[in-house]
Amino acid sequence: MAQNVAQKLIESHLVDGEMTPGKEIALKIDQTLTQDATGTLVMLELEAMKLDRVKTEISAQYVDHNLIQEDHKNPDDHLFLQSACERFGVYYSRPGNGISHAVHMERFGRPGKTLLGSDSHTPAAGSMGMLAIGAGGLEVALAMAGEPLYTKMPKVFGIKLTGKLPDWVSAKDVVLEMLRRHGVSGGVGKVIEYYGPGLAELEAMDRHVIANMGAELGATTTVFPADDEIQRFLKSQDRGDEYEELVADEGCEYDEHDEIDLSTLVPLIAKPTSPGNVVPVEEVAGDELYQAYIGSSANPGYRDFAVAAEMMRGRTASKHVSFDVNPSSRAMLQTLARDDRLGVLIGSGARIHQAGCNGCIGMGQAPAHGRNSLRTTPRNFPGRSGTKEDSVFLCSPETAVASALMGKITDPRTLDFDYPKVSNPDDPIVNEDMLEPPLDIEKARKVELVKGPNIASLPDFEGLPDEFDLPVLLKVGDDISTDEIMRAGAEVLPFRSNIPEIAKFVYDGVDAEYPDRAKDTGDHAIIGGSNYGQGSSREHAAIAPRYLGLRVVIAKDYARIHWQNLVNFGILPLTFDNADDHDQLKQGAKLRVSGLHEALEAGTDIKVETEDGGRIACKHALSSRQIEILLAGGLINWMRDKA
Repeated sequence: MAQNVAQKLIESHLVDGEMTPGKEIALKIDQTLTQDATGTLVMLELEAMKLDRVKTEISAQYVDHNLIQEDHKNPDDHLFLQSACERFGVYYSRPGNGISHAVHMERFGRPGKTLLGSDSHTPAAGSMGMLAIGAGGLEVALAMAGEPLYTKMPKVFGIKLTGKLPDWVSAKDVVLEMLRRHGVSGGVGKVIEYYGPGLAELEAMDRHVIANMGAELGATTTVFPADDEIQRFLKSQDRGDEYEELVADEGCEYDEHDEIDLSTLVPLIAKPTSPGNVVPVEEVAGDELYQAYIGSSANPGYRDFAVAAEMMRGRTASKHVSFDVNPSSRAMLQTLARDDRLGVLIGSGARIHQAGCNGCIGMGQAPAHGRNSLRTTPRNFPGRSGTKEDSVFLCSPETAVASALMGKITDPRTLDFDYPKVSNPDDPIVNEDMLEPPLDIEKARKVELVKGPNIASLPDFEGLPDEFDLPVLLKVGDDISTDEIMRAGAEVLPFRSNIPEIAKFVYDGVDAEYPDRAKDTGDHAIIGGSNYGQGSSREHAAIAPRYLGLRVVIAKDYARIHWQNLVNFGILPLTFDNADDHDQLKQGAKLRVSGLHEALEAGTDIKVETEDGGRIACKHALSSRQIEILLAGGLINWMRDKA
């Protein structure tokens, strides 16, 4: 039977289950990726499991999010991560080496392999024929311990690309077009697979841009074939021997389908405050501009910086604009310097920042209060930039630089010079000096973990009771992101390895009184809308609310990773049998649930009683394994009991 690329990848790693959409499957994981905002918990979880050494082919830990060292907390965690990598047999990418997704693709990505990462943009590696999936840190820790990934078999959403990109239109506009058509939940429960003659127009790092932001569509992952372009890319990284062709069979089918004629695309932009709020740039052209920002995991390729340099050659950014350049790796900086492009950017007035995630995660480069910021980052959720009252737009490097030149939001097609066409070089500088390989096992066993005063042990959680009396402490609407549940930024992220401290910030941007109210109340429930928990994979958005007493969430539906993270930390995720019931439940209501264990195991509806005698029918989509995890009080308890 003819298969598409996604089906080939899944079948070759299938450990358990059947490839029927919606059914639970188990997948063998070849590689893992962790970053410092999530990796500290992963390493603490490995310690709790008493793991001797990781069992994956490759596991890599990157320090790219929390680079600001305004006090001891971040550098202490860097030392902890370095010691944990030495102890458990993990590659360690030092601070300033680069953004995890770009560096992993260059140094470790390999066609035909699976990659599980504790970062929602891990699917970027799907650009080179990998099955790369974002997950909560605890699931990544289990994969490092040799356990398979359990997930639901996704549908495969085929996107046929035809035509050729016009001047001033690039890969960012392709994925923005997908978001314009399908919104932030259009990929939920799906693998998005790109194919067709238009692929010839997209280099490896162009495909990275598109695969990275498949996360913004809610997709399980995105895949591209491993073809001649991926072979060229691997050769350029001195890894040509690792290439294996992986393409869809002729006549294969897709569960859903769409087609994009690249020649019809125009420069697009996502307005505040959602990646799905997409319009043509010409609709907002002329609006005032404070900041233009290029770089991030969503536009990390050489051409993204080189086209900016060529647009700026002999020119200077407007005096009204902060022109920020966020390099994706140290090797990228070296290559741009070699090719006389870094100097051009510096001469144009650009502010060159260290290689890392930086402003994308609210760690520096925050825009002025209420002023427009154009960014090539993947997300523009409220406050994610580090400024609470921000106004962030998502766009291509071409649009960002054109706007920096003109001092206002500008359609790059209106510039009075020709489009500078550049490509990713076949001879980039390859630098592994800041990528530390694992120690041999005997040396590793002698390593002691280095724990600073900000690192706290993980809290213990009790199992799921058979009955609850719970007040509704918070009610929220649709598309609540994990940034809103547990914000990022320089104030919060340094506490990522200290759950009692980071819990003080849960939902504080939505309801500043929630953390104190939850701490005083104890066990409680939250009511959510559609796509609850979209965005980042950070498990802090589950473990910190659980620490404050969150036991049940009832929502219309969930984003995949956060739904699983709730289960992993013993929080019961229910959905309304009738979505209209969402409007009936108010914040402050008191709910009673009884006979919970029997109802979960029988797969029947769960009746939630209200204080006025009403009943609301709820359901769940949990597997028998997930029910066991909930009854045990979370995945760590379940693993401990299993052992």
